Amino acid sequence: MPIITKIGRQKNNKERYNLYLDEKYALSVDEAVLIKYQLTKGKVIEAFTIDEIVFDDEVRKAYNKAINFLSYQMRSEHEVKKKLLTSDFGEAVVLEAIRKLYEHGFLNDESFTKALVATQKKNSKKGPAAIRQELKKKGIEKELQEEVLATYTEDEQLTIARTLTEKIINQSSEKTPIQIKQKVQDALQRKGYNFSIISQAIGSFELEKEQEEWEDIISTQGDKVWRKYASKYTGYDLRNKVKQALYQKGFPGEHIDLFIEKKELEQQDE
Repeated sequence: MPIITKIGRQKNNKERYNLYLDEKYALSVDEAVLIKYQLTKGKVIEAFTIDEIVFDDEVRKAYNKAINFLSYQMRSEHEVKKKLLTSDFGEAVVLEAIRKLYEHGFLNDESFTKALVATQKKNSKKGPAAIRQELKKKGIEKELQEEVLATYTEDEQLTIARTLTEKIINQSSEKTPIQIKQKVQDALQRKGYNFSIISQAIGSFELEKEQEEWEDIISTQGDKVWRKYASKYTGYDLRNKVKQALYQKGFPGEHIDLFIEKKELEQQDE
């Protein structure tokens, strides 16, 4: 049976040691593995023990790589497993490394899920549907997803949705109420809020415009529409095309008629 004839610390990694059996280099091991197996000079190594040592050392490598991966941010078990498998560690090694990570408190899908939901609510202002997709990508089990998302109350969702709605309204002074409503609906749907929350959020604000506001808005949007069709149509066809386009944008009929009259008078004066 082989005997350990020399143990030397590696120059580039002080936590790893080179083992020499019968005066020949055999393998390198982590310091934790060295201690676990009480590897010392002169110790006889049985063949089956070498296999155990090699396996445990691979687990230690995978464990250390996972610790480094987790040092940047919290990760799910699925993410860690994927990272280790793509780093060419075997399935058995990866599973044992993950077991040790759980045992030492470095990995916990429940804590990860709670933290991710809290972050998505606070920083990204996302609703349950969008967060659920994030959790699914992270490999979180459906039961755990629903358990944690159940803590995201409707009151919380509505408060965040109203904040997002108010921001959009303030940035949309040159839009009609219909355009603003559509813009809010699209944004909140992308954020993962359901129809009920979106409707309540929009209903919290008065979107109607004053007379002067309508005049300013139609002047801005109407000019663009008029230029678009004036290059192709004249007379009745031009009026009809412009009227249809502005109506679809949410402008009231009386404001559209006044705008078209104004543009026709401008044309006559040219």
